[in-house]
Amino acid sequence: MPFPATRLRRLRRTETLRRMVRETRLSVDDLIMPLFVCPGEKVRREIGSMPGNYQMSVDTLAEECRAIADLGIPAVILFGLPERKDEVGSEGYHDHGIVQRAIPEIKERAPGLCVITDVCLCEYTSHGHCGVIKSGDVDNDATVDLLVREALSHVRAGADVVAPSDMMDGRIKAIRDALDREGHTHIPIMAYAAKFCSGFYGPFREAAESAPQFGDRRSYQMDPANGDEALREVALDLEEGADIVMVKPALAYLDVIRRVKDRFGVPVAAYNVSGEFSMIKAAARLGWIDEARIVDEVLTSIRRAGADLILTYFAKDIARKISRES
Repeated sequence: MPFPATRLRRLRRTETLRRMVRETRLSVDDLIMPLFVCPGEKVRREIGSMPGNYQMSVDTLAEECRAIADLGIPAVILFGLPERKDEVGSEGYHDHGIVQRAIPEIKERAPGLCVITDVCLCEYTSHGHCGVIKSGDVDNDATVDLLVREALSHVRAGADVVAPSDMMDGRIKAIRDALDREGHTHIPIMAYAAKFCSGFYGPFREAAESAPQFGDRRSYQMDPANGDEALREVALDLEEGADIVMVKPALAYLDVIRRVKDRFGVPVAAYNVSGEFSMIKAAARLGWIDEARIVDEVLTSIRRAGADLILTYFAKDIARKISRES
């Protein structure tokens, strides 16, 4: 019925009423905390463009994971900074690589925490690209072979979930087949299925020391203008064996998150990426915005768009807020 019989403001009048009819709620169970592990001991080096985030040695990282688990956050995703880099990113798939060493330490300190590992080569290659370079570009099939080795090495070390982020064609099937052959049929794959070539990744490249030394990643990451193509990417990854699909970044691609959830009805993750984090931090530092309010609004919008899981550097802040309110 139209106004004045219908007055939608009736249910907005008090906080209690607003709580009672709230459609979308953030839960600590939605959160995944990204972490950066580096060589050394007792290292906790703050990332300049990402205040409150650190490059941490294995011992420090394990303690951080215990604190994260104590907040109720169910999962972390690991990004590795190797002792040395080479043309083929060999430390990424070495059984004694930095991520492979970190996983059992985390399991000892925080046994209930879900450990997800980023499967990509950009942190490990001397040129900063996500695979093997041939004729000035990343060679898809040669790179897939190395990604399979990396995923297997992570699972052998104790990873609970592997998350290929490279955007090579066919890598989900290759990893699924290899995991199954080795008896790891229980290990899920969280595919970076729709990963766009975005300007929002700048601070991450400082954190992971992974900026390309030449060119860019447009030949393998998606064009930001393409939504239909994102659905094709997701469909292929699901067909090849992905258990969770991810859209990255989140804020500029909320429409893609919604379309993916509506079309496929599978678990959808969204990465609230470093540039999104740093913009909020910078504006808050200048006094232009209320950080806590904006963070809540941003993450709620990602959930409202259809994401089941949110990878976010705000995970600890949100977990504390939820704990205070419960």
